[in-house]
Amino acid sequence: MLHNNPALKSLINSLWTVLWGGGIANPLSAIEQITYLLFMKRLDEIEKQRESEATKEGKKYLSKFSGTYTPEFILNETESEKKSKKKIQRPKTELRWSNFSKLESNEDLLKHTRYNVFQFIKTLNSEDSTFTKYMSNAVFIIEKPSLLADAVNKIDEIFVEIEKDAKEGGHNFQDIQGDVYEMLLSEIAQAGKNGQFRTPRHIIKLMAELVKPKLGDKIADPACGTSGFLLGAFQYILTDLAKKDKDVKIEKDEDGFEIGAFSSLLNTKTKSIIDKSFYGFDIDITMVRLGLMNLIMHGIDNPKIDYKDSLSKSYSELNCYDIILANPPFTGKLDKDDLNPNLRVDTSSSELLFLDRISSMLKTGGKAAVIIPEGVLFSSLNAQKKTREIILKDNNLEAVISLPSGTFKPYTGVKTAILVFTKIEQDSKEWNTQNVWFYELNSDGYSLDDNRRRLKDFPLPETVNNFEKRNKIKMKDRKSHFYVPISEIQENDLDLSYNRYKEYVYVEQTYDPPKEILAKLILLEDDILKELKELNNLIG
Repeated sequence: MLHNNPALKSLINSLWTVLWGGGIANPLSAIEQITYLLFMKRLDEIEKQRESEATKEGKKYLSKFSGTYTPEFILNETESEKKSKKKIQRPKTELRWSNFSKLESNEDLLKHTRYNVFQFIKTLNSEDSTFTKYMSNAVFIIEKPSLLADAVNKIDEIFVEIEKDAKEGGHNFQDIQGDVYEMLLSEIAQAGKNGQFRTPRHIIKLMAELVKPKLGDKIADPACGTSGFLLGAFQYILTDLAKKDKDVKIEKDEDGFEIGAFSSLLNTKTKSIIDKSFYGFDIDITMVRLGLMNLIMHGIDNPKIDYKDSLSKSYSELNCYDIILANPPFTGKLDKDDLNPNLRVDTSSSELLFLDRISSMLKTGGKAAVIIPEGVLFSSLNAQKKTREIILKDNNLEAVISLPSGTFKPYTGVKTAILVFTKIEQDSKEWNTQNVWFYELNSDGYSLDDNRRRLKDFPLPETVNNFEKRNKIKMKDRKSHFYVPISEIQENDLDLSYNRYKEYVYVEQTYDPPKEILAKLILLEDDILKELKELNNLIG
């Protein structure tokens, strides 16, 4: 996580200060403008990488910066261009970060970035792509030349630190934009408003390891934000592919998980499959843009992130996805008039409706890992019970993993859990869950305070290992992790909380007899009185 690199955190904070001092005080506006610059920088890096690989392999590569463009602002306009009555054409190489970031004139930098580079990235993909659709109304609001120059310099410094961090810290798959988003959210009082806050990257990795997405799976997040879960699934798939390639080195990342490949290692066929694999939905157009750029920055050229409320009447996808990873907002109340009538829970609580929606979105045999507040697991209200019934009947609820209460600090201390389930049948009348595996994660590998410092242990791979071996180990008690049969869950009003079924070990406490305790107190009292008398004599 970003805050575990003080230098990187300092640079991001400095960039935020630069924009704030330049008049961009709205946090989301600042995040969006920073993302545009990160995207310009990252796009140039990706193209350089692909051009280099093509050269090594003796192949031709048509770069996004190949050919010419029609500038709205003409850099270093020549006399002949001034006199020409035809539309001027300039090489697209002028639009590369490595070229325009070195412009000496801040005025030229601002005009070229706003009128040429920004217009270029807005139309980067085909006209029918979701990226082009949602970037069409995007606005570059940096107006001060010196402000842009300072921001460009900070971006270059950030990438230098990221490269250093990748080499020294093993963080070789940076969710750059997501980290910036997380850092800026932590700086404002509105963090977590409406239940929206970024899921820590190590928890995303844990959930991807639990559901194990594979190449060709159709993967979704119905409330995707900056697309962190989709990136986590992408990284898992890359690592899985890397394990099959003897030439790719497999290493352990900062959380103890295996990590292998970059998207640059994908061939054309695999890349085509990847581009059709990731789907996200969000009700905030800014989040949609951030999510789209985040995925493209990491090598997914044509992600399908849509501006849509997946709980509304306008959304009707059923039985579509192989994998769903999600941490839907769970404090928002919704307008019942706009809710999809096919939702089966009579409530306006988003966490319950999203569970119903996710279950319906899954294909038969599809698998989900979803974060929910633990209150959903034990509340006796009808809506909560109905939601649990849907999960237990339509799916095989494989696991309830209780997370530490500090997992989402500094945003919230709400106790949460991960549900892992596989779709069996829509609107089932039978209970397709026979046994549920319960597991308590006491530590996620980070301190459970607002600072969230990295600890020395690696509990998350151990969690995955226990999950995978749960059917091979005979569980003698319920002191740690254990199975609970559906019959017992039914007897307990469908309660799915870990603490409901955990076996507590009570250690009998022994105390001295009352007379001995009283005698010790009298001796202590005598000593105190003696010292008070000595003090009184000293002060006269």
